[in-house]
Formats: sequence, structure tokens, C-alpha cells
Amino acid sequence: MTATPLRARSALSHLDLLESEAVHILREVAGELDRPVLLFSGGKDSIVMLHLAAKAFWPGRIPFPVMHVDTGHNFEEVIAFRDRRVGELGVRLVVASVEDSIARGRVHERPGGSRNPLQTVTLLDAIAEHRFDAVFGGARRDEEKARAKERVFSLRDELGQWDPRAQRPELWDLYNGRHRPGEHVRVFPLSNWTELDVWEYIERERLEVPSLYFAHERAVFRREGMWLADSPHLPRRAGEVLEQRRVRYRTIGDVTCTGAVESRARTVAEVVAEVAVTRVTERGATRADDRAGEAAMEDRKREGYF
Repeated sequence: MTATPLRARSALSHLDLLESEAVHILREVAGELDRPVLLFSGGKDSIVMLHLAAKAFWPGRIPFPVMHVDTGHNFEEVIAFRDRRVGELGVRLVVASVEDSIARGRVHERPGGSRNPLQTVTLLDAIAEHRFDAVFGGARRDEEKARAKERVFSLRDELGQWDPRAQRPELWDLYNGRHRPGEHVRVFPLSNWTELDVWEYIERERLEVPSLYFAHERAVFRREGMWLADSPHLPRRAGEVLEQRRVRYRTIGDVTCTGAVESRARTVAEVVAEVAVTRVTERGATRADDRAGEAAMEDRKREGYF
């Protein structure tokens, strides 16, 4: 694909440039690698990814499946949204189930703990089973320190592991997708986007997102500085009291480790205004699994996490 000339670039908005870069990456992978898959959870970043993929290959269909690594502890609204959206686009959905991994003895339930870390084994098993050689993820560099270290094309070894000290250089729009049998490449077309970019793009493209992203009344309780949802998957501890609060979610993941924030933002425009003035990243504000330690995300990524 020919790079956008400099003169033409100057007439484009920053969202146009980000979109152009992401479309270029999606097409490069589809052209260079044999068996790509796009991770789709029904969250805002993967919604943008799916929309970009539809644009990249329009008027044809998206030429690869999408995959959700399902912990079984999801918000019902998100699963309903996931199934409806992939049906609308006519794209094949692969569900990699943590429940199945537990039943097969591949991973073991953690008493009182989140299933979020268990996703790594389920993800790597699904990649091996389907022989995927490229896995698109919606991670962005502004989310968290370990994700800021990732290249756009990030090699995983035969065990699915990542070595941040052995990353390949990336110059201009040139990406290196070479890998040996058994290895695969994680690809992050939204690396250069911010949370605000994502919401401004959702507003510009009028993309539908799950209702959880907007302020609503919900029964929640306070734990370690976060508002967690009332859920049968998340037993309350002594002293934790349910309260009705007006909240919304900045990230959507496993219900056992994803916190809500108090908010009055009921529309995309109001979310954009709210995100524009926040000084805390969405993962820092709402993900309990990232608080396990200073290098919690990097440790998980080294083992093969998203």
C-alpha cells in the first residue's frame, strides 16, 4: 500500500491519520500472514477495531474470524452486544472458553479470585488449535506501561511468550511479520490512539457501544477504591455494603475485576467531555488485576496475555 503523501496528510484530521494507519496495518497483515484473527470482546476498543476492519476490506467481508476469550463472568449486556454485532457483519465468531479450560484441567479456579489471569492459557490454546499466525488486539500505548513498550507488530515465541528486550525495530510504516512455525505475531493497530481518540472516533463514526459505557443506576459496593458490580460471580466480603450509585464503565472486562466510575455522562458527547479532563487512565481507575503489582501487566504479557 502506498503511504499517504505529506501534502495530503496535512489536510487530514488526526482521526483521519489514525484511521489511515490502522487500515494500512489491517491490510498489511491480511496480505502478509495466512491465518489472522481479531480479538473482539464487545468493548469500545475492539468495536473500533471491528469497524476499521470492515472499512479496510469494504465492499468485501472481513477476511478473517473474530475471537472472544470468554471467562464466563461477563456482563450480560456485553455478550448480547457481541453476538448481535458479529451477526450484523456476517463475520465468524470463535469463542475460546475459560470454562472449558477449567473443565479440561488446563487451568484451575482460584478460590475467591478473578478468572482474568486464566485467560492466557485459554487464549494460547485457541491460537494453537486454530493455527492463527497473527492476532489483532485493541491495546493502546496510553493504557498502561507494559502496553506502551509493545511494538505494533509484536512477536510471540512457540510458547506464546513475549520478550520485551528482544523487540524488532519499526521504522516509518514498515512492519516485520516474519515468524517461525509455532510462533505468532500480536498486532496492535490502535497503538498510537488514546482513550480520547477512541471516543472521538466513536462519536464521529456514530458507532454503537454497550449501554454500560453510559451513566446508569447500578447496585455496587466499594472494594479497594473501586465500585464493583453486584454479581453472583463476586461474593461480597464482610463489611461490603451494596449501594445504588450512578456509574458507568470506562473499560469492560471480567465482572470480577472491572470497576465502575461515578459519572453523569449519558451520551457519547458527554463521555468525550469527561474523558478529555480526566487525569487517570481507564485501567488505572478501573482494573483490579492491574493493581496486583507494579509490573502486573508486563508479567502477564510475558506469559502470553493480551
